[in-house]
Amino acid sequence: MDFDAQIQLLIDNAPQDGITPQLVAAIAPALTAIANKLRNFQYYILQNLDGGWVVTTLSNRANPTQEKRVIYAFPRLQDVPANSSAGLDPQVIAAPILVIHILFQLVALEPVDSIVFFETPGTTTNTVEVVRTELQSLIQLYLKENQSRDRIPPDIA
Repeated sequence: MDFDAQIQLLIDNAPQDGITPQLVAAIAPALTAIANKLRNFQYYILQNLDGGWVVTTLSNRANPTQEKRVIYAFPRLQDVPANSSAGLDPQVIAAPILVIHILFQLVALEPVDSIVFFETPGTTTNTVEVVRTELQSLIQLYLKENQSRDRIPPDIA
């Protein structure tokens, strides 16, 4: 499913409150700009049975007190490592999620610092990291551009 269709799906499934569909349309260029840097239209995300995404805490080797929380996104189901939570914990599954939806969710995932997208099937060496705060900044730029024209509240994201 291409990015335009993914955006339309988000708009169609948004609460029809008169604001949310407009908001999704306003930030669509930011989501698409990031998605265009990635190779796949969907990725597999580790989730618990309630649908919560599995967050991995990484420590800096040089400074172990410095940590960041990431979510891993795999290009194919077979790329999910067998030693990951999905292989060891029956309460964890790898679910396919459209890339635009992953990016849209990242905006609101406060405890998460970034999503690491594994880009090349069969290897873990080629990754793209999307940092939540950078995505939020890009979205703010698009919201400011559209604010006066579409009357989107400035504090929405």
